Formats: sequence, C-alpha cells, structure tokens
Amino acid sequence: MADEGHNGNAGGEVEPENFRKIFVGGLTGNTTDEVMREFYQQFGELTDIIVMRDPNTKRSRGFGFVTFAAKANVDAAMAARPHVIDGKTVDPKRAVPRDDKNRNESNVSTKRLYVSGVREDHTEEMFTEYFSKYGTVVKAEIILDKVTNKPRGFGFVTFDDYDPVDQCVLLRSHMINGFRCDVKKGLSKEEMNKAQSNRDRMDRMGRSRGDAGGRGGPGGWGGAASQGRGGWGQQGGYGEFS
Repeated sequence: MADEGHNGNAGGEVEPENFRKIFVGGLTGNTTDEVMREFYQQFGELTDIIVMRDPNTKRSRGFGFVTFAAKANVDAAMAARPHVIDGKTVDPKRAVPRDDKNRNESNVSTKRLYVSGVREDHTEEMFTEYFSKYGTVVKAEIILDKVTNKPRGFGFVTFDDYDPVDQCVLLRSHMINGFRCDVKKGLSKEEMNKAQSNRDRMDRMGRSRGDAGGRGGPGGWGGAASQGRGGWGQQGGYGEFS
C-alpha cells in the first residue's frame, strides 16, 4: 500500500483529498497529533494529521482528522478496525466534506444505502453484484409500485458494515447496467432526527461562543470552532470534554 504513497495511484496523479481523509472520533483528552501519527503511519504515508482543539482552552475536542497520501492507505486503515489509541477504541470513518449535499447526514453511520435512479432494467441481483465490490451485501431491495409492480425509482442496499456505505456515498453516482444511479445514506426517521439534533447542537455551541461561520460565512456547522480543516465539518457528534 505504502508504495503508492507519493502519487496516490499508478497514473501518477494525486487522488482527491476526500478519498484520502478519515475522521477519528472518541479520542481521549490526552491523545496528541504525534500519538495519532505513530498509530496511523502503519497504514501508509501521511500528508496531514490533526487533533481538533478548542480555540480558547486548547483542550482536545475528542476528534481529529488524518490525511493519507493515497486512498489505498485509507482502505487499509478501515480494513484494520477496531483501532485502539491510548488504550481506547476510537471511531474512524471516511471524512465527508461539510459542503456536500445532505451534510446533516454526514455525522451518522449507517449500514443502509439509498439508491435512486432505479429503472425497470435493474434487478436486485444486479445491485447485489455491483455493490459487492465495496463490501458484503446483506440485502438488496428495489421498491415496487403496489399496483403496477414496476420500480418506483429507488431501492436500498444493506451491508454488514457502515464503511461500504461511506465509500459509495463519497463516489455519489454509480453506473449500473448502463444507467446512472445516485446514492446517499439510507437513514431511518430516528437516524435523521439524530443527524438534525447533532447539527442543531453544534449550531448552538457556535452561537454561544460568538464564533463566526466557517468558509462561506456564518451558519456552517456551528462556526469556526466546530469546523475541521479545509471546510470539513465535525462528524460523529463528538464534543468537548467536560
């Protein structure tokens, strides 16, 4: 894996950062950048690493970001879960840019993928075969109209882990049997409420401190104090230590 480090792929082009970056939540208050570096360098070359800290107190906020030189390094890291850092099992996941569509959902992990753009030409077997390249598919389901028995234009794919869902969502669109299908996290109402609750909590936290918004002005994920590097929002609902 590490051999691909400098260029990111065999073609010599650096892969987009969002494919090379992971969010790490659940850190202890004592975990430093160096400790994170020491742990994650086993998976390949690192280009950036940071433990997010409160801008006023400088105390750890319990999460950070790790950027590798290649997507293959991220794949290796995610395949090696669970990760134990400073004696604690942490929560790594592929980082989702804060300006992405449906960003409220980026902080919720789910094993279920929502697929739109489903045609009559598609079958559940096709979905199982296609999405198996990202992980183990437990169930593929195309939702049919009760009257016509034809596809209603969407379906769901359930994996045995949340990481395949994150991989698919980062790619956004998938060509299946010659047709483009768009995907997003297939959240339940309870999970969607949790996502909105986390978003509202971060917004309140930012307003209470009088923080300005992230790039693009006020209103982005609770302002600068809750923002990751390069416009990446906090994921996983991790806040400051009390």
